[in-house]
Amino acid sequence: RLTCLIGDLLELTRLESGDLTVTKEPYPLEEIVDSAVQRLARALAGRELARVQPEEVLVAPVDPVLLEQVLVNLLENAAKYTPEASPLEVRLASDAGQAVLEVADRGPGLPPGEAARVFERFYRAADSHRARGTGLGLTICQAIVRAHGGRIEAVNRAGGGALFRILLPLEERA
Repeated sequence: RLTCLIGDLLELTRLESGDLTVTKEPYPLEEIVDSAVQRLARALAGRELARVQPEEVLVAPVDPVLLEQVLVNLLENAAKYTPEASPLEVRLASDAGQAVLEVADRGPGLPPGEAARVFERFYRAADSHRARGTGLGLTICQAIVRAHGGRIEAVNRAGGGALFRILLPLEERA
């Protein structure tokens, strides 16, 4: 656990100081979603995973390795903090020149009034004792998304569960 914590702190420090190079290239976001889901095949086994995406291919200037890490983290968290029978959803869409990437679950949701706090360093909700972690994963996700010129937010879903939404600028088309 200590090694994981140190690794997370080093990664966050590199991101925040600008020492981590974000090599952006036009990349199809659907491929990043595919890769993240395949990487987590074992952790997501037996779970209902709904994928919603547009017919058009969404291309954004991203570092595919870093953005995949964000998705992996969000999907792992959704699997960790929800009952095993709880379905997960990954949604990809475009809106007003932005890619919208969402990871949602039907678990207990976020503690009331704490949606913004989940991105704070070392923040762990009062009910997070049932899952291991350092409290840095979402902070790292936020730093990566910001390095891409985007933003990430967390909200509770109507009907129960949490939704994490990433907004990224889309590649300009000629």
